[in-house]
Amino acid sequence: MKIEHLDERVNEYKNSIKTVVEKRLLWKNTTKKLIVNTLKKAEVKYPIGWQVQELNWIHSNEAVNITFDSFPPELIELTNQLPTYQFLQGSSLVFTLLHNGDVSILILFAIPERSMPTEDDSEELGSYSPEQITETLITEKIDNFLKEVIKRDVPLPPGKMGFSKEKN
Repeated sequence: MKIEHLDERVNEYKNSIKTVVEKRLLWKNTTKKLIVNTLKKAEVKYPIGWQVQELNWIHSNEAVNITFDSFPPELIELTNQLPTYQFLQGSSLVFTLLHNGDVSILILFAIPERSMPTEDDSEELGSYSPEQITETLITEKIDNFLKEVIKRDVPLPPGKMGFSKEKN
């Protein structure tokens, strides 16, 4: 193989870098703001103890999340009736910028203090190019997030766990 055969690969490499830069610029200039604004709309419209955070991590990785930080104020009196009730704060819906400029969406579930982290403590909701992120998609992911948190926090209906009634 001659060195000239590398022309195609070198051009593909240059184009891939241009694509990553374009995606990261779209995140910086448009997508991140859309995510923050949409999550803040939900935070303000539905004050259930969550808050929006913007995160900057090592090596210029960035993320935006909405996380359960406190308990809904209107339910505090109700939970005070159960002194042993433990609210698991920290479940989060995270939109994070990947190294290639795509946006990964995931749920991080709160972990009880007495538990060790497991594989089930997060759930991937998909990766999207920044131009695919819309207010509708963000709202759908918030809905998915709430459904998953509810599934983890609310006990199973009677008959779903334990012994079953079998006819002999």
